[in-house]
Amino acid sequence: MGPLLAAGLATRFLDFDAEIERREGRTVTAIFQQDGEAAFRTLERALSRELAEVREGMVLAPGGGWMADEANVTALQPNARIIHLAVSPRRALRRLGPAVSARPLLAGPASLARLEALAAARLPLYGMADGVINTEVLTPQEVADLGLRLASAWGWPIG
Repeated sequence: MGPLLAAGLATRFLDFDAEIERREGRTVTAIFQQDGEAAFRTLERALSRELAEVREGMVLAPGGGWMADEANVTALQPNARIIHLAVSPRRALRRLGPAVSARPLLAGPASLARLEALAAARLPLYGMADGVINTEVLTPQEVADLGLRLASAWGWPIG
């Protein structure tokens, strides 16, 4: 969805997990296993502060836990708009499929219960987003189109 939105806005796309993996030379799973979640969140926070200094527009895709650190939001929000892509835990797991094993907080048995608990804990934090798109039954292109409509309403020149 992010790359589709970035293309529609004629701007760059950056996935936080992919960028952290590139910089660290190891997967998010390896970072969690070797250094712990706190170390990963520190890397996310540093990347957020760095991106807050970038003055060109871009579409960013942080992971679900990114909003759980209010410092991330406050770093970016003065110059950015945050869209929460809402989806039920059950649908999110279906979309992940076998890739769920690469998600450190969800891998293993009882992933649905863990995701439901994470979603419940994070929901108030997601309220800091500037907009919400319920992605439950939408295609990636439909989500990107709604993102373009939000961006246009916020005054972003559509590419």
